[in-house]
Amino acid sequence: MTATDSSSALYRDRNVQIIFAICLMSVLGVASVTPAFPKLAQALEVPPERIGLLVTVFTFPTVLLGPVLGVLADRLGRKAILIPALLLFGIAGSACALARDYNLLLVLRCLQGIGAAPLLSLSITLIGDLFTGDRRVAAMGLNATVSSMGTASYPTLGGLLAVFGWFYPFLLPVLAIPIALWAVLGLKHPEPQSNVDLSTYFVNVAKGLRNRRIVGLFISSAANFVLLYGAHVTFLPLLIAQKFQATSFEIGLVLSSLSVAIALISSQLGKLARRYSTRSLIRVSYILFAIAMLLVPFMPTLWALLLPTMIFGVGLGMNFPSIQTLLAELAPREALAAIISINGTFFGLGQTLGPLLTGTTFAWGGMDAVFFGSSLFAIVILFIYHYCTCL
Repeated sequence: MTATDSSSALYRDRNVQIIFAICLMSVLGVASVTPAFPKLAQALEVPPERIGLLVTVFTFPTVLLGPVLGVLADRLGRKAILIPALLLFGIAGSACALARDYNLLLVLRCLQGIGAAPLLSLSITLIGDLFTGDRRVAAMGLNATVSSMGTASYPTLGGLLAVFGWFYPFLLPVLAIPIALWAVLGLKHPEPQSNVDLSTYFVNVAKGLRNRRIVGLFISSAANFVLLYGAHVTFLPLLIAQKFQATSFEIGLVLSSLSVAIALISSQLGKLARRYSTRSLIRVSYILFAIAMLLVPFMPTLWALLLPTMIFGVGLGMNFPSIQTLLAELAPREALAAIISINGTFFGLGQTLGPLLTGTTFAWGGMDAVFFGSSLFAIVILFIYHYCTCL
Protein backbone atom coordinates (compact mmCIF):
# COMPACT_ATOMS: atom_id res chain seq x y z
CA MET A 1 0.00 0.00 0.00
CA THR A 2 1.19 3.54 -0.73
CA ALA A 3 2.06 6.38 1.59
CA THR A 4 -1.33 7.94 0.91
CA ASP A 5 -3.23 4.98 2.39
CA SER A 6 -5.63 6.17 5.06
CA SER A 7 -5.45 5.46 8.76
CA SER A 8 -8.72 3.56 8.41
CA ALA A 9 -6.96 1.10 6.10
CA LEU A 10 -4.39 0.44 8.81
CA TYR A 11 -7.13 -0.05 11.38
CA ARG A 12 -8.65 -2.77 9.16
CA ASP A 13 -5.35 -4.69 9.00
CA ARG A 14 -5.68 -7.74 11.29
CA ASN A 15 -1.99 -7.63 12.20
CA VAL A 16 -2.38 -4.00 13.28
CA GLN A 17 -5.48 -4.81 15.31
CA ILE A 18 -3.58 -7.52 17.19
CA ILE A 19 -0.65 -5.15 17.77
CA PHE A 20 -3.03 -2.53 19.17
CA ALA A 21 -4.51 -5.14 21.55
CA ILE A 22 -1.01 -6.05 22.73
CA CYS A 23 -0.23 -2.35 23.25
CA LEU A 24 -3.40 -1.92 25.33
CA MET A 25 -2.27 -4.77 27.58
CA SER A 26 1.19 -3.21 27.94
CA VAL A 27 -0.24 -0.06 29.59
CA LEU A 28 -2.92 -1.84 31.65
CA GLY A 29 -0.81 -3.06 34.57
CA VAL A 30 -0.42 0.22 36.47
CA ALA A 31 -3.07 2.64 35.21
CA SER A 32 -6.02 0.33 35.93
CA VAL A 33 -5.12 -0.63 39.51
CA THR A 34 -3.84 2.56 41.16
CA PRO A 35 -7.39 3.84 41.91
CA ALA A 36 -7.87 0.71 44.03
CA PHE A 37 -4.80 1.31 46.19
CA PRO A 38 -6.59 3.12 49.08
CA LYS A 39 -9.15 0.31 49.45
CA LEU A 40 -6.45 -2.33 49.02
CA ALA A 41 -4.30 -0.76 51.72
CA GLN A 42 -7.22 -0.73 54.11
CA ALA A 43 -8.36 -4.28 53.34
CA LEU A 44 -4.90 -5.89 53.55
CA GLU A 45 -3.62 -3.55 56.29
CA VAL A 46 -0.76 -2.21 54.19
CA PRO A 47 1.06 0.89 55.52
CA PRO A 48 1.16 3.82 53.07
CA GLU A 49 4.94 3.64 52.66
CA ARG A 50 4.67 0.07 51.26
CA ILE A 51 1.77 0.48 48.83
CA GLY A 52 4.07 1.84 46.12
CA LEU A 53 5.82 -1.55 45.99
CA LEU A 54 2.90 -2.75 43.87
CA VAL A 55 4.19 -0.49 41.11
CA THR A 56 7.90 -1.04 41.73
CA VAL A 57 7.80 -4.84 41.58
CA PHE A 58 5.72 -4.62 38.42
CA THR A 59 7.95 -2.20 36.50
CA PHE A 60 11.37 -3.44 37.63
CA PRO A 61 11.35 -6.60 35.44
CA THR A 62 11.15 -4.39 32.35
CA VAL A 63 14.37 -2.62 33.30
CA LEU A 64 16.10 -5.87 34.19
CA LEU A 65 14.79 -8.26 31.52
CA GLY A 66 13.88 -5.98 28.61
CA PRO A 67 17.18 -6.29 26.68
CA VAL A 68 17.41 -10.06 27.36
CA LEU A 69 13.91 -10.65 26.04
CA GLY A 70 14.71 -8.48 23.03
CA VAL A 71 17.70 -10.68 22.20
CA LEU A 72 15.55 -13.79 22.53
CA ALA A 73 12.89 -12.27 20.27
CA ASP A 74 15.54 -11.69 17.60
CA ARG A 75 16.96 -15.21 17.95
CA LEU A 76 13.84 -17.30 18.60
CA GLY A 77 11.16 -15.20 16.93
CA ARG A 78 8.62 -12.63 18.07
CA LYS A 79 5.80 -15.08 18.79
CA ALA A 80 8.06 -17.33 20.86
CA ILE A 81 8.36 -14.48 23.38
CA LEU A 82 5.04 -12.72 22.81
CA ILE A 83 2.62 -15.60 23.41
CA PRO A 84 4.14 -16.84 26.72
CA ALA A 85 4.43 -13.22 27.89
CA LEU A 86 0.74 -12.55 27.25
CA LEU A 87 -0.27 -15.78 29.00
CA LEU A 88 1.93 -15.05 32.03
CA PHE A 89 0.62 -11.47 32.17
CA GLY A 90 -2.99 -12.69 32.03
CA ILE A 91 -2.69 -15.58 34.48
CA ALA A 92 -0.49 -13.91 37.11
CA GLY A 93 -2.29 -10.58 36.76
CA SER A 94 -5.79 -11.97 37.23
CA ALA A 95 -4.54 -14.22 40.06
CA CYS A 96 -3.77 -11.01 41.96
CA ALA A 97 -7.51 -10.60 42.43
CA LEU A 98 -7.55 -13.82 44.48
CA ALA A 99 -4.68 -12.85 46.79
CA ARG A 100 -5.54 -11.85 50.34
CA ASP A 101 -1.96 -11.63 51.60
CA TYR A 102 0.13 -8.61 50.59
CA ASN A 103 3.40 -10.50 50.21
CA LEU A 104 1.72 -13.03 47.89
CA LEU A 105 0.24 -10.13 45.97
CA LEU A 106 3.72 -8.66 45.47
CA VAL A 107 5.01 -11.99 44.14
CA LEU A 108 2.13 -12.22 41.67
CA ARG A 109 2.66 -8.61 40.59
CA CYS A 110 6.33 -9.38 39.93
CA LEU A 111 5.36 -12.38 37.79
CA GLN A 112 2.85 -10.21 35.96
CA GLY A 113 5.61 -7.63 35.42
CA ILE A 114 7.82 -10.31 33.84
CA GLY A 115 4.98 -11.02 31.42
CA ALA A 116 4.53 -7.31 30.74
CA ALA A 117 8.24 -6.66 30.20
CA PRO A 118 8.39 -7.36 26.43
CA LEU A 119 4.87 -6.32 25.42
CA LEU A 120 5.33 -2.64 24.56
CA SER A 121 8.70 -3.20 22.89
CA LEU A 122 7.37 -6.11 20.84
CA SER A 123 4.34 -4.13 19.68
CA ILE A 124 6.75 -1.49 18.36
CA THR A 125 9.08 -4.13 16.90
CA LEU A 126 6.22 -5.80 15.04
CA ILE A 127 5.32 -2.49 13.40
CA GLY A 128 8.96 -2.06 12.43
CA ASP A 129 8.93 -5.56 10.91
CA LEU A 130 5.69 -5.13 8.99
CA PHE A 131 5.84 -1.60 7.59
CA THR A 132 8.25 0.83 6.01
CA GLY A 133 8.31 4.53 5.13
CA ASP A 134 5.27 6.73 5.74
CA ARG A 135 3.13 3.71 6.48
CA ARG A 136 5.42 2.78 9.36
CA VAL A 137 5.21 6.34 10.72
CA ALA A 138 1.41 6.26 10.49
CA ALA A 139 1.25 2.88 12.25
CA MET A 140 3.57 4.09 15.03
CA GLY A 141 1.39 7.16 15.46
CA LEU A 142 -1.79 5.11 15.67
CA ASN A 143 -0.13 2.75 18.15
CA ALA A 144 0.73 5.76 20.33
CA THR A 145 -2.88 6.93 19.99
CA VAL A 146 -4.21 3.58 21.17
CA SER A 147 -1.72 3.58 24.07
CA SER A 148 -2.86 7.06 25.09
CA MET A 149 -6.52 6.06 24.93
CA GLY A 150 -5.78 3.16 27.27
CA THR A 151 -3.75 5.33 29.62
CA ALA A 152 -6.58 7.89 29.73
CA SER A 153 -9.44 5.42 30.21
CA TYR A 154 -7.96 2.74 32.47
CA PRO A 155 -7.95 4.86 35.66
CA THR A 156 -11.65 5.60 35.20
CA LEU A 157 -12.46 1.94 34.51
CA GLY A 158 -10.30 0.77 37.41
CA GLY A 159 -11.85 3.32 39.75
CA LEU A 160 -15.35 2.22 38.76
CA LEU A 161 -14.53 -1.45 39.38
CA ALA A 162 -12.85 -0.62 42.68
CA VAL A 163 -16.16 0.77 43.96
CA PHE A 164 -17.35 -2.86 44.19
CA GLY A 165 -14.09 -4.18 45.71
CA TRP A 166 -10.37 -3.49 45.57
CA PHE A 167 -9.68 -6.75 43.76
CA TYR A 168 -11.98 -6.25 40.74
CA PRO A 169 -9.53 -4.07 38.71
CA PHE A 170 -6.98 -6.88 39.05
CA LEU A 171 -9.24 -9.12 36.97
CA LEU A 172 -8.73 -7.04 33.83
CA PRO A 173 -5.45 -8.74 32.77
CA VAL A 174 -7.44 -11.92 32.03
CA LEU A 175 -8.13 -10.25 28.66
CA ALA A 176 -4.52 -11.00 27.70
CA ILE A 177 -5.34 -14.73 27.44
CA PRO A 178 -7.77 -14.45 24.49
CA ILE A 179 -5.42 -11.89 22.94
CA ALA A 180 -2.65 -14.51 23.08
CA LEU A 181 -4.93 -16.98 21.30
CA TRP A 182 -5.83 -14.31 18.74
CA ALA A 183 -2.13 -13.69 18.10
CA VAL A 184 -1.46 -17.42 17.65
CA LEU A 185 -4.21 -17.76 15.07
CA GLY A 186 -4.30 -14.35 13.44
CA LEU A 187 -0.85 -12.72 13.52
CA LYS A 188 0.68 -13.22 10.07
CA HIS A 189 4.11 -11.83 10.54
CA PRO A 190 7.48 -12.59 8.91
CA GLU A 191 9.61 -13.91 11.74
CA PRO A 192 13.28 -12.88 11.62
CA GLN A 193 15.44 -15.36 9.74
CA SER A 194 18.86 -15.08 11.33
CA ASN A 195 21.59 -17.36 10.01
CA VAL A 196 24.40 -15.65 11.91
CA ASP A 197 25.97 -17.18 14.99
CA LEU A 198 25.48 -15.66 18.41
CA SER A 199 28.81 -13.84 18.48
CA THR A 200 28.05 -12.18 15.14
CA TYR A 201 24.61 -11.26 16.42
CA PHE A 202 26.06 -9.45 19.43
CA VAL A 203 28.53 -7.70 17.14
CA ASN A 204 25.52 -6.38 15.21
CA VAL A 205 23.84 -5.25 18.45
CA ALA A 206 27.05 -3.51 19.54
CA LYS A 207 27.26 -1.86 16.13
CA GLY A 208 23.79 -0.44 16.66
CA LEU A 209 24.71 0.80 20.13
CA ARG A 210 27.73 2.61 18.70
CA ASN A 211 25.50 4.52 16.31
CA ARG A 212 25.40 8.07 17.64
CA ARG A 213 21.89 8.62 16.31
CA ILE A 214 20.58 5.58 18.18
CA VAL A 215 22.31 6.73 21.37
CA GLY A 216 20.67 10.14 20.92
CA LEU A 217 17.28 8.45 20.64
CA PHE A 218 17.93 6.44 23.82
CA ILE A 219 18.79 9.64 25.70
CA SER A 220 15.70 11.32 24.30
CA SER A 221 13.48 8.44 25.41
CA ALA A 222 14.80 8.64 28.96
CA ALA A 223 14.42 12.44 28.95
CA ASN A 224 10.77 12.19 27.91
CA PHE A 225 9.98 10.07 30.96
CA VAL A 226 12.03 12.32 33.24
CA LEU A 227 9.76 15.19 32.19
CA LEU A 228 6.57 13.13 32.21
CA TYR A 229 7.04 11.31 35.53
CA GLY A 230 8.88 14.16 37.21
CA ALA A 231 7.21 17.49 36.53
CA HIS A 232 3.88 16.29 35.13
CA VAL A 233 2.92 13.14 37.05
CA THR A 234 4.57 13.91 40.39
CA PHE A 235 4.56 17.68 40.88
CA LEU A 236 1.76 19.09 38.71
CA PRO A 237 -0.91 17.50 40.95
CA LEU A 238 0.81 18.99 43.99
CA LEU A 239 0.89 22.42 42.39
CA ILE A 240 -2.79 22.19 41.47
CA ALA A 241 -3.79 21.13 44.98
CA GLN A 242 -1.68 23.79 46.69
CA LYS A 243 -2.36 26.71 44.38
CA PHE A 244 -6.00 26.13 43.42
CA GLN A 245 -7.28 23.83 46.20
CA ALA A 246 -8.70 21.58 43.48
CA THR A 247 -10.50 18.29 44.11
CA SER A 248 -9.06 14.95 43.04
CA PHE A 249 -11.61 14.83 40.23
CA GLU A 250 -10.53 18.25 38.92
CA ILE A 251 -6.87 17.25 39.10
CA GLY A 252 -7.71 14.11 37.15
CA LEU A 253 -9.43 16.12 34.42
CA VAL A 254 -6.38 18.35 33.95
CA LEU A 255 -4.01 15.40 33.87
CA SER A 256 -6.18 13.39 31.47
CA SER A 257 -6.07 16.23 28.93
CA LEU A 258 -2.46 15.17 28.30
CA SER A 259 -3.57 11.79 26.93
CA VAL A 260 -6.23 13.47 24.80
CA ALA A 261 -3.61 15.74 23.20
CA ILE A 262 -1.24 12.80 22.64
CA ALA A 263 -3.98 10.79 20.98
CA LEU A 264 -5.09 13.65 18.73
CA ILE A 265 -1.63 14.54 17.42
CA SER A 266 -0.19 11.01 17.16
CA SER A 267 -3.20 9.89 15.11
CA GLN A 268 -2.19 12.53 12.54
CA LEU A 269 1.50 11.69 12.57
CA GLY A 270 1.37 10.01 9.17
CA LYS A 271 0.20 13.25 7.60
CA LEU A 272 2.80 15.30 9.48
CA ALA A 273 5.57 12.91 8.42
CA ARG A 274 4.74 13.51 4.76
CA ARG A 275 5.47 17.21 5.27
CA TYR A 276 8.22 17.19 7.90
CA SER A 277 11.02 14.78 8.75
CA THR A 278 10.74 12.71 11.93
CA ARG A 279 13.94 14.35 13.19
CA SER A 280 12.36 17.79 12.78
CA LEU A 281 9.27 16.65 14.67
CA ILE A 282 11.45 15.47 17.56
CA ARG A 283 13.31 18.79 17.67
CA VAL A 284 10.04 20.75 17.66
CA SER A 285 8.68 18.56 20.44
CA TYR A 286 11.46 19.65 22.82
CA ILE A 287 10.69 23.29 22.08
CA LEU A 288 7.05 22.54 22.97
CA PHE A 289 8.15 20.78 26.17
CA ALA A 290 10.19 23.82 27.19
CA ILE A 291 7.32 26.23 26.48
CA ALA A 292 4.80 24.07 28.35
CA MET A 293 6.96 23.76 31.47
CA LEU A 294 7.81 27.46 31.41
CA LEU A 295 4.11 28.43 31.27
CA VAL A 296 2.89 26.30 34.19
CA PRO A 297 3.90 28.62 37.08
CA PHE A 298 2.27 31.62 35.35
CA MET A 299 -1.20 30.11 34.82
CA PRO A 300 -3.72 32.19 36.82
CA THR A 301 -6.54 29.63 37.09
CA LEU A 302 -6.95 25.87 37.29
CA TRP A 303 -8.43 25.55 33.82
CA ALA A 304 -5.75 27.76 32.32
CA LEU A 305 -3.39 24.87 33.09
CA LEU A 306 -5.06 22.99 30.25
CA LEU A 307 -3.00 25.15 27.87
CA PRO A 308 0.50 24.02 28.94
CA THR A 309 -0.75 20.48 29.55
CA MET A 310 -2.12 20.25 26.01
CA ILE A 311 1.08 21.77 24.58
CA PHE A 312 3.09 19.15 26.46
CA GLY A 313 0.76 16.44 25.13
CA VAL A 314 1.18 17.64 21.55
CA GLY A 315 4.95 17.41 22.00
CA LEU A 316 4.72 13.87 23.38
CA GLY A 317 2.36 12.83 20.59
CA MET A 318 4.97 13.90 18.05
CA ASN A 319 7.99 12.68 19.99
CA PHE A 320 7.22 9.14 21.15
CA PRO A 321 6.20 7.56 17.83
CA SER A 322 8.87 9.52 15.93
CA ILE A 323 11.60 8.08 18.16
CA GLN A 324 10.20 4.58 17.68
CA THR A 325 10.06 5.05 13.92
CA LEU A 326 13.67 6.23 13.74
CA LEU A 327 14.86 3.36 15.89
CA ALA A 328 13.12 0.92 13.56
CA GLU A 329 14.88 2.58 10.61
CA LEU A 330 18.36 2.83 12.14
CA ALA A 331 18.63 -0.47 14.04
CA PRO A 332 20.27 -3.41 12.25
CA ARG A 333 17.39 -5.58 11.02
CA GLU A 334 18.75 -8.72 12.70
CA ALA A 335 18.97 -6.89 16.06
CA LEU A 336 15.77 -4.84 15.89
CA ALA A 337 13.99 -6.35 18.91
CA ALA A 338 17.12 -5.98 21.06
CA ILE A 339 17.53 -2.29 20.18
CA ILE A 340 13.82 -1.55 20.77
CA SER A 341 13.97 -3.40 24.10
CA ILE A 342 17.05 -1.48 25.22
CA ASN A 343 15.12 1.69 24.44
CA GLY A 344 12.40 0.33 26.76
CA THR A 345 15.03 0.09 29.48
CA PHE A 346 15.70 3.80 29.01
CA PHE A 347 11.95 4.36 29.51
CA GLY A 348 12.32 2.72 32.92
CA LEU A 349 15.38 4.78 33.78
CA GLY A 350 13.50 7.97 32.96
CA GLN A 351 10.52 6.86 35.07
CA THR A 352 12.86 6.25 37.99
CA LEU A 353 15.01 9.37 37.63
CA GLY A 354 12.18 11.83 36.94
CA PRO A 355 10.70 11.99 40.45
CA LEU A 356 14.19 11.89 42.01
CA LEU A 357 15.56 14.79 39.93
CA THR A 358 12.49 16.96 40.29
CA GLY A 359 12.30 16.13 44.00
CA THR A 360 15.85 17.36 44.43
CA THR A 361 15.01 20.52 42.46
CA PHE A 362 11.94 21.09 44.62
CA ALA A 363 13.99 20.75 47.82
CA TRP A 364 16.49 23.28 46.45
CA GLY A 365 14.24 25.91 44.89
CA GLY A 366 10.56 25.17 45.50
CA MET A 367 7.67 24.42 43.15
CA ASP A 368 8.43 27.05 40.50
CA ALA A 369 12.00 25.76 40.23
CA VAL A 370 10.67 22.32 39.28
CA PHE A 371 8.99 23.68 36.15
CA PHE A 372 11.63 26.25 35.25
CA GLY A 373 14.28 23.55 35.68
CA SER A 374 12.26 21.14 33.54
CA SER A 375 12.01 23.79 30.82
CA LEU A 376 15.78 24.23 30.86
CA PHE A 377 16.22 20.44 30.87
CA ALA A 378 14.14 20.16 27.69
CA ILE A 379 16.36 22.73 25.93
CA VAL A 380 19.50 20.87 27.03
CA ILE A 381 18.10 17.61 25.62
CA LEU A 382 17.25 19.41 22.38
CA PHE A 383 20.91 20.38 21.96
CA ILE A 384 22.10 16.88 22.90
CA TYR A 385 19.73 15.33 20.38
CA HIS A 386 20.80 17.84 17.71
CA TYR A 387 24.46 16.97 18.33
CA CYS A 388 23.78 13.23 18.13
CA THR A 389 21.92 13.53 14.82
CA CYS A 390 24.22 15.97 13.05
CA LEU A 391 26.63 13.49 11.49
